[in-house]
Amino acid sequence: MSFLALLRHGQSQWNLDNRFTGWVDVDLTAEGEGQARRAGTLIGECGVAFDKVFTSVLTRAIRTGNLALEQAQLLWLPVQKSWRLNERHYGALTGLNKAETAEQHGAEQVKIWRRSYDTAPPPLDEASAFDFAKDRRYEGVKDLPRTESLKTTLERVLPYWDEAIAPDLRAGKNLIIAAHGNSQRAIVKHLFVVPDDQIVGVEMPTGNPLLIELSAALKPLSAHYLDAARAEKIPVLPG
Repeated sequence: MSFLALLRHGQSQWNLDNRFTGWVDVDLTAEGEGQARRAGTLIGECGVAFDKVFTSVLTRAIRTGNLALEQAQLLWLPVQKSWRLNERHYGALTGLNKAETAEQHGAEQVKIWRRSYDTAPPPLDEASAFDFAKDRRYEGVKDLPRTESLKTTLERVLPYWDEAIAPDLRAGKNLIIAAHGNSQRAIVKHLFVVPDDQIVGVEMPTGNPLLIELSAALKPLSAHYLDAARAEKIPVLPG
């Protein structure tokens, strides 16, 4: 048996500005920092002895993890970073204001791009200022995405889950994953076997750890948000 805490990063500046962020390395707001610290208090009080932290290579997730660990007096825990835990790549929508994009393309089309399981936005233009292939943190990564749906996000998260995260859980280690709404939703879909048409309704609240108790076979035995007042609906546990 082991425990897994899924922690979505706190509010970022582009969350506040209502812009599609994706892989852009935007920092936390003061409110986001506060959310991360409150998450750390919850982690420190939950009664689980955590052993390790996984995070993406994006500042807002890394700082959320660090601030939470500091608050929980767990800064000594080892942290492992991977681009495979990055937020979903929003393609040509990257950097755009969500409301203005809905006015231009129609609210229904934007809803499909944002919420459908397997429909990705148009790909990022190679001339875009957000060409992540030029970013050093992705050196050596083949076939970087230029857009992603939740389905393709899950497809790049799963190899890292299988190779790095699952072995630690099977060994009985208790883990924290400080990452993003969509990379976390991908993990939730995998663990809870959420149908494609239902995962679109799953939300991960910012700064509110979802604590999942797992069997030796990594099947969820229980799950609850540590801040019950800000909890979102949790998928039904697999039978």
